Amino acid sequence: MNRLFIALCLLVSMSTAAFAQNYTKHTVVRGETVTQIAAKYKVTPYDIYRLNPDSQGGIKENDVILVPGSTLAKPVESGVKNTSAKTHVAEPKETWYSISRKYGVGVPDLQAANPEAFKDGIKIGQTIKIPGSGHPPTVAVESKPQVITTPKANEQPRPASSAGVYHVVQPKETKFGIAKKYGITVAELERKNPDIVANLPIGYKLTISGATAKQEPVEKPKPTVHDVPAAATTTATTEVVKTTKFSGFANYEVKPKETLFSLSQMFDITQEELLMLNPTLKDGVKVGMILKVPGKGSITKIESAVSNGRFADLTKSIKATEKKQLVLLLPFNAAKIQGDTVKNLSTRLKKDAFLNMTLDFYSGALMAIDSAKAIGLNIDVKIFDSEESKLSSNVAAVIEKNNVAKADAVIGPFYQQYVEKVAEMLQGANVPVISPLSKETGKPFPNLYQAMPPSDFTKGAMMDFLRQKAGNVLVVSDPKRQSNKEFITKNYAEAKFVTVSETGAVDMENLKSLLVKDKVNYVVLDTEKTGMILSSTNTLLAEMPNFQIQIAIIEPNETLDFEEVSMKRLTLLKLLYPSLTYENNTPEGQLFENSYKNKNKIFPSQFAVRGFDVTFDTMLRLSQGKTFAESADQDKTQQVESKFEYAKKPGDGYTNKGVYILEYQEDLSVKQVNN
Repeated sequence: MNRLFIALCLLVSMSTAAFAQNYTKHTVVRGETVTQIAAKYKVTPYDIYRLNPDSQGGIKENDVILVPGSTLAKPVESGVKNTSAKTHVAEPKETWYSISRKYGVGVPDLQAANPEAFKDGIKIGQTIKIPGSGHPPTVAVESKPQVITTPKANEQPRPASSAGVYHVVQPKETKFGIAKKYGITVAELERKNPDIVANLPIGYKLTISGATAKQEPVEKPKPTVHDVPAAATTTATTEVVKTTKFSGFANYEVKPKETLFSLSQMFDITQEELLMLNPTLKDGVKVGMILKVPGKGSITKIESAVSNGRFADLTKSIKATEKKQLVLLLPFNAAKIQGDTVKNLSTRLKKDAFLNMTLDFYSGALMAIDSAKAIGLNIDVKIFDSEESKLSSNVAAVIEKNNVAKADAVIGPFYQQYVEKVAEMLQGANVPVISPLSKETGKPFPNLYQAMPPSDFTKGAMMDFLRQKAGNVLVVSDPKRQSNKEFITKNYAEAKFVTVSETGAVDMENLKSLLVKDKVNYVVLDTEKTGMILSSTNTLLAEMPNFQIQIAIIEPNETLDFEEVSMKRLTLLKLLYPSLTYENNTPEGQLFENSYKNKNKIFPSQFAVRGFDVTFDTMLRLSQGKTFAESADQDKTQQVESKFEYAKKPGDGYTNKGVYILEYQEDLSVKQVNN
């Protein structure tokens, strides 16, 4: 039945409604957002902002706004031609890559169908044309997208030449724009030009293909608000392969269960560097392959499973032990839907977000179980229906009926109150209970493990990161966020607060007076007010030629998702932000994604990836020749999109401290900057 549910998820399509030109007056209720109102009337946030410009600064209870007729559901004429005439309305935080995953089309195809949108960048509420779907997106590691260039008028096509192709960097050019121009990736551009990893000097002669370009001395122009000074772009750098980096090379024979990730960790080398040294790895890691790696002679064995104290690769330290038992308690609520017809089930799948989340998590868990079998883990997995909702659950009966107290670990249920009930019931047997999705701190049970970091951990994670950087930390604090101000004042006394009036007006002279020359100035923008963000960043951009400046936030901030605060502004100031997950674009991340799509005919959702990460991490910890608790104390791990750094809570039990600190890059990509 469960596999039927997953199959049916793929067959459900959204219904359409007739296009209407009328307008509706809507009175805002308490807590309502523009996005929620747009969804209610089947329009986009962009449509609402267009008719109600003042709403861009926020809406409040009893405001009356105009809502246009639905523009999302235009009738489509019948016929074969319309099968590729799909459109998509851009939502906050979406990228070309995420849209390509959603519709199963290649990024180059999307860009070809939307040249203007690609040129100007995706805007919230914008309609994106979706070409014919059904093909997986292009992956740069596996194949280079074909780029067709048309010669301009009176310009002769450039003949192929072995002499090489070069490009001289012009003012305001970016690595992303240059890479796009020549049909290569930013990573390829940086590999060919290692000196531009930290910054992109104006006048620099880039090697696009052929021999490395000889650099001529150039006079560097004075930086402006639009040019990032070199000093402001060197806070974090990416290693690239250089002939001088390694003192020599050795041969290494690939052993069973080794992966691209584990090999890169073993030899303290990035996966990109490993692929450059061994191009055949692009087809996959195979037992018996002889690899070229840093070192001398022939390397036969590497003992350590940890590289630089960052993450333990638990696939390298599996111990042959007696069979372990893992129990998953997932809220399928099968009793409620067993009597449904196919039509009713289809309707339920459209409307029941909780069921869809459960099925996605379950599909990811099944991928983890398959992966565990492939590497020979000796674990018996049992999955039970916890039959839970906000008001009730069947966990007590499931535990008693199935003797779950003999399990070596339990994942679930989903709701915090029920996972705490399970922890309480299994406390005497000391069975670890892993809460997979809840962000609540949880009650102090010694056997309870919160796999999702609590929401307030992002604040401490960001402030700790800034403290480690030993920079000059300034805070622009919204008067309405007094609790955050108290948190920073109590725990980070070195932070300096910029003067802000009760109405939210930032004292720009005071802000400038707090900047220092000899350190990186980290400016924390703790506000969702567009005016405070724009005025502060305007001042900071103007001061970038004189100071090293970088901005940061300590918790999610929806204001930054809207076009009033441009992406260009955030990339120039290299925004730092905390996140509980990280989109994994490494070869291994792509391998998981493609494997999931091949099996389920759809790309994995965030809950599918979460299901894989939590389940696979738990199974590996049970296979180390020690208890789950011992592994939680000793091993910091990273899976596809999540990292697991369990730590004792002040009371009792464990919580995951694995928060990513991410940084906006000049080419619009995002980079992880903490270990």
